[in-house]
Order: sequence, then C-alpha cells, then structure tokens
Amino acid sequence: MLDRLVSPSTDRVAALLRPVLAKRGVDRPVAPDDDLTELGLSSLDLVNLMLAVEAEFDVKIPDRDMTPANFRTVARIDQLVAALSQSA
Repeated sequence: MLDRLVSPSTDRVAALLRPVLAKRGVDRPVAPDDDLTELGLSSLDLVNLMLAVEAEFDVKIPDRDMTPANFRTVARIDQLVAALSQSA
C-alpha cells in the first residue's frame, strides 16, 4: 500500500498502518509523506497506532514525543522510531 518504501522500519510502520487505513476505507497507495489525518485517521486511530509502534519496535515513546506532529506521516513515525532506538 505504501509506495517508495525507504527503509525496513518504514515497511514495518506501513504494515501497522494498513489495517487502520482499511478500517477507514482507504484503499490507495500512501506515500511516506502523506498526512495521515487527511486520509481520515482520527485521534483515537493515531493513539492506537502509537501503541502498536511501541509494541512493534519495543520502544517507549516519552510523553513529550506523543504529539500529533510525530504521527502525522509514516516518515515522521519512522524518524521517531529511529531516534528512540538510537537513544536506547
């Protein structure tokens, strides 16, 4: 569903996102920089995605990083995961 996959972690984020998008009826390619809220994801969807990211990547997202901006796009989620993984 994602085009231009740029890293293995991007692919993993995309896999977490696919069922959420499908639930919202989104059935089109999604670029890493597409705005997820513009695709129809709700704040609850983003919270569930955040929890799925923590479980998938075995990271704890600090409160200060639990912002809509960090979950706006697949690329931003990937950057957050990379930063958290490096600091662990």
